[in-house]
Amino acid sequence: MLEIFVDGDACPVKAEVERVATRHNLTVTIVSNGGLRPSANPLMRHVTVADGADAADDWIVEHIGEGDIAVTADIPLASRCLKQGARVLRPGGKPFTEAGIGMALGVRDLHRHLREATGNQTYNTGFTKEDRSRFLGALENEIQALKRAAAKIQNRGLSAPS
Repeated sequence: MLEIFVDGDACPVKAEVERVATRHNLTVTIVSNGGLRPSANPLMRHVTVADGADAADDWIVEHIGEGDIAVTADIPLASRCLKQGARVLRPGGKPFTEAGIGMALGVRDLHRHLREATGNQTYNTGFTKEDRSRFLGALENEIQALKRAAAKIQNRGLSAPS
């Protein structure tokens, strides 16, 4: 069964994930290091992990699988989720893909190197209403694609000769 995993620390689209997941009756697990207010929605599960740089990431990777969706802006976490067979969306709605994850990791490393070399901070663009809208559409599209793929597999199993 399709599940959605959210890297909850600083995720700006938790409410959007909840809304779409509720419409599809999907379980959502929000993983964080703490400080998040739990939702009363029974489909929303909150997991608080111990402090540590990658504790939330490690928990998500241990539990996510093929046919699941991860929501994160964390590029190394996205790479690890893709290796598990999951689909991965950025909060702005752009998917991480196997074809593009190498470039994303390279750009991330370049920015880190520039910060270290120059002492200057690099900045991310602000999160806009358009990003939120794009995310809603992308999440809906990913869910529909996964449901179609699951139905196709199920239909093949039912129509196999006995």
